[in-house]
Amino acid sequence: MKYMLLIYSNPTSWAALSEAERSGLNAEYGTFTKEIIDSGEFVSGDPLADTSAASTVRVRAGKTDVTDGPFVEFKEHLAGYYVVDCKDLDRALALAAKIPDARLSGVEVRPVMDMGGTEM
Repeated sequence: MKYMLLIYSNPTSWAALSEAERSGLNAEYGTFTKEIIDSGEFVSGDPLADTSAASTVRVRAGKTDVTDGPFVEFKEHLAGYYVVDCKDLDRALALAAKIPDARLSGVEVRPVMDMGGTEM
């Protein structure tokens, strides 16, 4: 079963860390990524650029509206993700608990819907 591990981060929390602490957390991300690659559970994953680089697209009554940045300001923002393929929800939750940002903000675990092999 595939699960998306959505990593939320609070920029204020990261800014409060020393350079050594940030380096340590980044090293933990490398270790975690290697672990799930080695276990065969890694499907994909990437960090996301800062919300200042985001755009929001809305289509209303056939008109497209594009605005800079996210729609709503939050203390936490979606900072990255992993997609894992593991045996069950318990394993996905255990993997999410190993993600460094789980200690600083939170990691949402959500099943990926199987679209029945639909090609996109």
